Amino acid sequence: MNECIVTAPASIAAQNRKHFREEALAALELLGSAEPGGRLVLDLSATKRLDSAGLGTLVMLQLRAAERRHAVCLRGASEEIRFLLLMTRLEDRFTIEPHT
Repeated sequence: MNECIVTAPASIAAQNRKHFREEALAALELLGSAEPGGRLVLDLSATKRLDSAGLGTLVMLQLRAAERRHAVCLRGASEEIRFLLLMTRLEDRFTIEPHT
């Protein structure tokens, strides 16, 4: 299985999401669209804060990956981030893995 890993910053918020988004989109480009079934792994183990702009970035990345028939995995998401995904009914859009 083809996999690209992007390490997220400590905070994914309106003021700093641009760099993270660009890095994740570049990783998605590396996965390509010719061979479906790849995974974009977003390592959130160091991420402590996620605001609505950051949440929107995660959803946008998931939609772009789905267009190419790839999955997005959130690795090491904190309980707070997992709760936010649950409360916004977005948890089923992502594969959630513990930190390895």
